[in-house]
Amino acid sequence: MSDSNSDLSALKNLFAGSTGSTEVGSLLGDGSATGGSSVGGGPADRGSVGGTALADTPQRRQVVIIGSGPAGWTAALYLARAGFKPLVVAGALNPGGQLVNTSTVENYPGFPDGIQGPDLMAAMQKQAEKFGAEVTPHDVTRVTFSETVRTGSVSPIDMSDSAASDPHPSDPHLKTIVLDCGTVYQAPAVIVTTGSSYRHLNVPGEKRYGGHGVSYCATCDGFFFKNKKIAVVGGGDSAFQDALFLTRFADVTLIHRREGFRASSILVDRARHNPKIHFRLNSTVTEITGDHQKVTGVTLSDTQNGSTSHLPLDGVFVAIGMDPNTAFLNGQLSLDAHGYIRTDGGSTRTNIPGVFAAGDVADPVYQQAVSAAGMGCRAALDAQAYLDR
Repeated sequence: MSDSNSDLSALKNLFAGSTGSTEVGSLLGDGSATGGSSVGGGPADRGSVGGTALADTPQRRQVVIIGSGPAGWTAALYLARAGFKPLVVAGALNPGGQLVNTSTVENYPGFPDGIQGPDLMAAMQKQAEKFGAEVTPHDVTRVTFSETVRTGSVSPIDMSDSAASDPHPSDPHLKTIVLDCGTVYQAPAVIVTTGSSYRHLNVPGEKRYGGHGVSYCATCDGFFFKNKKIAVVGGGDSAFQDALFLTRFADVTLIHRREGFRASSILVDRARHNPKIHFRLNSTVTEITGDHQKVTGVTLSDTQNGSTSHLPLDGVFVAIGMDPNTAFLNGQLSLDAHGYIRTDGGSTRTNIPGVFAAGDVADPVYQQAVSAAGMGCRAALDAQAYLDR
């Protein structure tokens, strides 16, 4: 896997050019938000976005997209081409989702030689902007989806005749989105594409060797470790599915902190009967070691006697779960037991009319860039149908 620092710099410059903001140093932080997450903490200092002064007065849009991964950019492209001028709240720290932190992507259709993750996200953004999508590099701190909202005035941007006829309209269909910079947007339609975040081990070396031997996606990166020494960390279904998948390329050591597993018995049986899978149980990873360029192994601690050992490796696949980025919703949308947004059947409609969800934040199963993009298309068409009703 190659170094993508230059690609990250290019993406920062693209965001700076699209927003008019000169404060882009924090756009691509070191955090691990992975699905185009654009949700964050408290308000930041007020300034300007795209030359527009920030104020408490809500600005009206036809549709707001929260998140900027493949689902968000695809939804923005479709809605922009349909003339809706969507606003994409791309996120301050990690615009572009998981692919911004991915080097070579070889399983996205149309790129037989592969493409760098940041390049793919930058191209998606550029295409959406070409047709009229607007982008703001900020985080959402609060949303209100279910209440009647009274607006103070209507932004001159995208002002419609019906909106302008009443300077203080009361519209039960408006949703309110508050950004960390203090800007407030209101729109009749919102698409949530904030993705999900990989759980990390939070041990020394994990962050340092991310993309250089440390991976969170076996499907994405397994091919790069053909005939290498690799390990999977975890004990659930995802860990066992990853281990079984990776045996296509190499022998796999599965590391787990105890002897029992949360994974389904059928997966455990398959792994135990697979001669290419080996187990290091009652062990936790305390450090990921490397030679300053790539992973060389892991330090393990025995959970029973406290002894330590070193396991030489070329790659470490962390599979200890994912968390959908839905905390900012404050319970306003229906979620499943694991926190993913529930949608209506095969559509992207949520329990709130006019609010749609796409990508990993609403997909606990597939979680691939191409499936997220497809779901973003569906969300745009669902939102268009809602707005045209």
